Amino acid sequence: MIVIPAGGCSNRDNNFIYGSEKESVSTFINPSIPDSVELCGKYIDLDREDMYERFDRELTSLVFGHSNTLLTIKRANRYFPEIAPILQKNKVPLDLLYLACVESNLNVRAYSPSHAAGFWQFLAATAREYGLEVSDEVDERYHIAKSTEAACKYLKSAYAKYGDWPTAMASYNAGRARISGELSKQLVNNSFDLFLTEETSRYVFRIMAMKMVLENPRVYGFRLSPTQLYNPVECDEVAVNGAVESWPQWAIDHGINFQILRDLNPWIRDKKLTNKDGKTYYVKIPKKDAIKRSVANHRIYNHNWVTE
Repeated sequence: MIVIPAGGCSNRDNNFIYGSEKESVSTFINPSIPDSVELCGKYIDLDREDMYERFDRELTSLVFGHSNTLLTIKRANRYFPEIAPILQKNKVPLDLLYLACVESNLNVRAYSPSHAAGFWQFLAATAREYGLEVSDEVDERYHIAKSTEAACKYLKSAYAKYGDWPTAMASYNAGRARISGELSKQLVNNSFDLFLTEETSRYVFRIMAMKMVLENPRVYGFRLSPTQLYNPVECDEVAVNGAVESWPQWAIDHGINFQILRDLNPWIRDKKLTNKDGKTYYVKIPKKDAIKRSVANHRIYNHNWVTE
């Protein structure tokens, strides 16, 4: 088949024939789909046709959604060392790391159209319910450690209710009331057997796919060098238990600027802190030269992430 482009030049002029296997712009290889996927210590059987297709959709999307997947791998090297110990302390599966990846791509400034914020994408009301401060000056949904603690509380509570981590994860997306109601109405005992909105129906499969890609990205064509991973920033913490008239000035007084202060402490939401209740906040300040790539010790959380 000969196709004449709009400019009038035949494909033969470029030695290329559209619709032929003789030449191609790119080769796309569909990722292999396993018989089952392990998640939180449980093997999820993909033999059922709908289970296979739902997982295939998410794995294919992640593998060919290169930019976000690459960024998530790079960010994971910075943030997994901070998040993973909190999950372990709370005795929840480390696979919940991949829930955070799906929620926000580990974007420290993530904010959704539905007004969910932070790594774990808490709505304001839910955040307050789980002990996080949310105000114009301080929003702890952006506090990595505190929001991770809150997510652990939510997911442990959901697991205690359902006895199943995938169903607990589905409730994180849809809410416990919705999942509990649908389990009762549809006469089943787990989220994989529920007919749900498309977003929630895809949610746990996306977590499973994220786990597969991040456990061994090279299998899926992702090649990174150690220096391309984002490095954890070593910090000291300064206690602040009074008002701060100007965070920009406070930052300068501590040897940094407002940009670096906000980047390391995204829970700071204003240029001042009223702090009428005299609460103590711990503010991260980078150690000497910790933010200089030229002298940084490039630590690798998972050596499967890099080609050395």
